[in-house]
Amino acid sequence: MRFKLYLLLILIVAIMLQGTGCKEKDSSGNPSKNEITVAAASDLCFAFEEIGASYEEKTGTKVVFLFGSSGLLARQIAHGAPVDVFASANKGFIEELILSGNLIGETAEIYALGRIVLAVNNRTGLQVNSLEDLISGEIDRIAIANPTHAPYGMAAEEALRKAGIWEDIKDKLVYGENIFQVLQFIQTGNVPAGIIALSIARVPEINYILIDESFYTPLEQMLAVVNDSPNLDTSMDFARFVISSEGRVIMEKYGFKLP
Repeated sequence: MRFKLYLLLILIVAIMLQGTGCKEKDSSGNPSKNEITVAAASDLCFAFEEIGASYEEKTGTKVVFLFGSSGLLARQIAHGAPVDVFASANKGFIEELILSGNLIGETAEIYALGRIVLAVNNRTGLQVNSLEDLISGEIDRIAIANPTHAPYGMAAEEALRKAGIWEDIKDKLVYGENIFQVLQFIQTGNVPAGIIALSIARVPEINYILIDESFYTPLEQMLAVVNDSPNLDTSMDFARFVISSEGRVIMEKYGFKLP
């Protein structure tokens, strides 16, 4: 039953994502010389779309984004996906790809610290003040990103365990492939509550509360340039732009802490 529910939710989200800019794009094409491709964790969707627009306005270089879970993007890069920059939601996937020779270690930078929130669809009338409220019988499904490959899912699981409620709610869990899918699950009302990134939580359909940062390992988000990028100079310039004062203002606007 849960597997069928999961497939149904994935289908609904796939349809909805067709109308958003924050969707996974095919990375098999050949970018132009005046264009770079950035593989970015889904929590960066809103912030990086704005950063990309600012960078294009400043330099004339178009930035094409490939959004998804950090683990799945890392796998694509390891298999030679034509990507210029990788912005992960944690350090681990970047460090692994540096060791394997896929990323340039000297370009690696922590660009932001992510935060997670407990979110509910505001049409449900549910009031949540803490993670313990998820035990309530009024909440029959809880969405989190898949912790096997999504850093925000890892943080969600860690927080639920720290709160001492994992065993109580684990049968209610619905897993999204990435954190943006989890947002869509809650936005549509198909799942009443879930744990998402603060950076994408400020949408009309959602009420949320911050989760205590002591409940999960800090989400130190790191980026690096891909070793075989055909646009090394531009890729390095974009990476520098993200951590520049202009980039930092945008990141902070979407709720990220800055290193």
